[in-house]
Amino acid sequence: MIDFMKRIILSGGGTGGHIYPAVAVAEALKRRLGDEVELLFVGAEGKMEMEKVPALGYRIVGLPIAGLQRRLDWHNLLVPFKVWKSLRKARRTVREFGADVVVGFGGYASAPILWAAQRLGVKTLIQEQNSYAGLTNKILAKRARKICTAYEGMERFFPKERILLTGNPLRGRFSQEGVDRKEALAHFGLSSEKKTVLVVGGSLGTRTLNEMMKHWIATKGGELEVQVIWQTGKYYEREMQQFLQEHPTAHIWQGAFIDRMDYAYAAADLVISRSGAGTVSELCLVAKPVLFVPSPNVAEDHQTANARALVKEGAAVMVADHVCREQAVGEALRLLQDEAALQQMSDNLARLARPRAAEDIVDEILKLVE
Repeated sequence: MIDFMKRIILSGGGTGGHIYPAVAVAEALKRRLGDEVELLFVGAEGKMEMEKVPALGYRIVGLPIAGLQRRLDWHNLLVPFKVWKSLRKARRTVREFGADVVVGFGGYASAPILWAAQRLGVKTLIQEQNSYAGLTNKILAKRARKICTAYEGMERFFPKERILLTGNPLRGRFSQEGVDRKEALAHFGLSSEKKTVLVVGGSLGTRTLNEMMKHWIATKGGELEVQVIWQTGKYYEREMQQFLQEHPTAHIWQGAFIDRMDYAYAAADLVISRSGAGTVSELCLVAKPVLFVPSPNVAEDHQTANARALVKEGAAVMVADHVCREQAVGEALRLLQDEAALQQMSDNLARLARPRAAEDIVDEILKLVE
């Protein structure tokens, strides 16, 4: 009996920026192939993917891989042993699953599983989300059959003939049309008569953006020029709620999470945000003017590179993290007064959008399977 089942391993983790692009591609594969595809995720033990991926209905194998700590730490002594154990488990996983293709999205776990697949003769594909390639992907690209990127100019990191510009795959439906703005504002209990700023720092929260908001509110004494959707993150929610109780302010929605990001984008006239790869791709799809405050605490400072790539295209403005508290809000308020600049930014963002990213990556995966 001929087995027509396509078996594909997807690996990426450590942060949502690596996990959710992999899940978006998994969903596109299931839409395209239905029961003719079997998927297996590979993650790092103890990382968020070991909970998030099974919750979405996918099987996952965890590797005992860990990265080096940047500071002196005795845990670094264990890294070589964890790498060795991970490589052994990765080889066994590729063999036992019978993978046709292994797809890496960055993060700790993708290194051993792609390395093992390449040495077992299994075809591999890499998806690089950022404009500055991560170390893992730079090394593994030498033997990868295809490298799918989200930015132009990536030949400085990868072999030019194997690069395909696809954009970043996203879960959910983000578009310029989106939902009705009045409906979105009503969801947050806000008015359609005032300009709206969305401040978003990721699911865990961002100290810099929260301190920026506290400084603004304390300075204005509760009378802000605009209304705000303020996503504080779960790490800071209690602290920020306490601050708002002590500084009552009208026209602010505050929460640890935003369940309906489509509503948040539809309601906003301007976004103040970090510049992780997924956020950048969402903003291009919704064409929402943005002021980026890149995180300085990420590998290879890739958020600054992401932001600069959009600034260069006239699609964003950027304020450095160390001056954000005092300068970002003033810059945002100036932008809100310049309708022509906002429209130009929106047009340039729309030009950079790649709504078919997941489908285009699936196309490449299936070419490798065939």
